[in-house]
Amino acid sequence: MQKVGILGASGYSGEVLVECLSRHPRVGELMLASSTHAGELVERVLPRMSGLVGGARFSAAGMDELKRFEADVWFLALPHGVAAEYAVCLVESGSKVIDLSADFRLESAETYERYYGKGHAHPEWLARVPYVVPELAEESWREAPLIACPGCYPTSILLPLCPLMRAGLLSGKGIVVHAMSGISGAGKRASLEYSFCERSDSVKAYGLGTHRHLSEIEEQLGKAAGGVVEIQFTPHLVPMMRGLASTIVVPFEGRLEDVYHEWERVYAACPGVRLLRGETPDTRNVLGRNRADLAAFKDERTGNLVLTAAIDNLLKGAGGQAVQIWNILNGWAEMTGMAG
Repeated sequence: MQKVGILGASGYSGEVLVECLSRHPRVGELMLASSTHAGELVERVLPRMSGLVGGARFSAAGMDELKRFEADVWFLALPHGVAAEYAVCLVESGSKVIDLSADFRLESAETYERYYGKGHAHPEWLARVPYVVPELAEESWREAPLIACPGCYPTSILLPLCPLMRAGLLSGKGIVVHAMSGISGAGKRASLEYSFCERSDSVKAYGLGTHRHLSEIEEQLGKAAGGVVEIQFTPHLVPMMRGLASTIVVPFEGRLEDVYHEWERVYAACPGVRLLRGETPDTRNVLGRNRADLAAFKDERTGNLVLTAAIDNLLKGAGGQAVQIWNILNGWAEMTGMAG
C-alpha cells in the first residue's frame, strides 16, 4: 500500500486519475490537491466521483502541505510552466513524481522555449527525465525519480511509427499525419472557442506547423530513426468530448505483413496495444479503456503505407498511461485500477 497524491485533481486528466486511483487496490491514502477548489467536497466538484471518494475534500496546493503528506508518488496534472516547480521540489523531498504536463518531455531547453514561449524553469533536469511510453521505453527509466508522461497526440503517433522506424522499415521521410481530438484535449477552460455552440457540428484544423506536441513527436521519432525526422502534422478539433484518432501516411516499399510482423513482435505482451486487421480503429471502442488500437493498410496504387490509431485521450493519452507507468514501476499488473 502506498501514499499517493494527485496535484491538479479537478481537471479532466485529474478526474481520470481520481477515478483510477480511488479504486486502485494498492493505494493506501490518497491526497487530492487543487489550488482552485481547496476545501471543497470532491464529489461536489466532480459529481461522477460520488461513491468513490467518500467525504474527501480537495487539499490546498501549498508546497509545505504537499511535502507534509510524504507521498510515495505524486501525479501532476498541471499546466506546463506550473508543473516544473512542483515536480523538482517534490522529488527533492523524497517522492517519486509522474508528470502529465509537457515540462519534462523534451531534452532541449531551446526547443522547449521555441514551442512553449518561455524559458524552462529547470533546464538542468531535462536530460535526466525519461520520456515514457510504457510499451516503447528502455528499461532504465524505472530508476528515475521524475518521469515524463507523453501527450495524447504523440502517444497515438509514436506507438504505430516507432517500432517500424527502429526496425528500418521506414526511413522517416515524407510522413504526413492528420489527427483528430475530442474537446477535452484542450482542458477545462471558460472560452467561447471551446463552447458547445462553437464546437458542435464543426471540424477545424489548428496549430498548423506550430502545435506544441510536434516538438516531442519529432524528438522521439528522431531517436527511433537515428537521425532528424520532420513530419507534416495537422491536428483537428472534432465535436466529441473525448477520444483521439490519428491517420499517418508514409511512403513504403515493403510488404504489409512486415509491418504486422514487427508490431506483433514488439506488442505481443502489451495489454495497452491492440492490433486490428481488415478494419480501422474506432474511437468508440477505446473510450474508457487504457488502450491504443492500431491498424495498417498498404495502398498499392500510391505506394503509401496508411497507419491508423485510436485512443481515449484522457486515459491512454494522459491519466491512464500515468497509472500504467506507476503499476509497472512497482511490478504490478499494468492495468491495475483500470480497463485495458
